[in-house]
Amino acid sequence: MIKNINGDQFGEVKDADVAVVDFYADWCGPCKMLSPVVEGISEEYEGRVSFFSIDVDENQDLAMEFGVSNIPNLILFKKGEKADQSVGFKPAEALKGWIDGNL
Repeated sequence: MIKNINGDQFGEVKDADVAVVDFYADWCGPCKMLSPVVEGISEEYEGRVSFFSIDVDENQDLAMEFGVSNIPNLILFKKGEKADQSVGFKPAEALKGWIDGNL
């Protein structure tokens, strides 16, 4: 399950051992394609990885803080620190490989 958060709730990302944050916008076509893929992956990783989504239009300060200039943009955090980043649409198997490579 993906939890939609805003900047005030970003502490939840920092509290997680491993978290994937999907930076998106409602008007972004590739973001709309990626969303169900990430949702499916989140179910497979339940209990091991926390998943969050952040609307860049409503949270521009966070987008700037983490260097998000293109979307969709997934950032993997380990113990609150940015560990890796994936930009653009990727199929489920590629994303799972990316996550597994960072666990």
